[in-house]
Amino acid sequence: MKWVTRDRVHLDRVACPWLIKRFVDKDAEFVFVAWGKEDERPADAVPYALPGVELSPHDDAGSTFDKIMRKYNLKDPALDILAQVVNSGIHQSLHHGHKDEFDVPRIEGVGLGALSEGIMLITRDDHDNLDKSFLMYDAMYAYCRSVVIQHNDPSLKEMKLLDRSAEIKKRMQAAPK
Repeated sequence: MKWVTRDRVHLDRVACPWLIKRFVDKDAEFVFVAWGKEDERPADAVPYALPGVELSPHDDAGSTFDKIMRKYNLKDPALDILAQVVNSGIHQSLHHGHKDEFDVPRIEGVGLGALSEGIMLITRDDHDNLDKSFLMYDAMYAYCRSVVIQHNDPSLKEMKLLDRSAEIKKRMQAAPK
């Protein structure tokens, strides 16, 4: 299936294709339209992060990432954490790091925003951005899964880093996503 959003993807509009490819549509193709030309999008593509569509850009109902999780009923505690990181990153990007009433305690969001901007600056185009960013989101998702595992077994936090990492990796490989 084709999916369409505006060009110059960043953060949420990179996290969404990762989420779609990994959990909704493994064969997804992504199309990018220029800002201001959203009405010229392909009719056979599912629109996301575009004004006026079901999976609209971030607003009071959440990020596009949140909306995709709800629409496709993605229930995964690690994805819930990743959504918080993405939302924090969006907030930090929009407000240049200034805190206000939206104070998600996720320093990871600041790092994700910085990495997302950096990848946008070193890539040729939006497809190259997605290709280079997916590994970052795979790693962030693995980190979020490790947070869930450690929350469920606090004794892991008493282990030394390398031993703890090896144990978490073993558990992640044994359990389906």
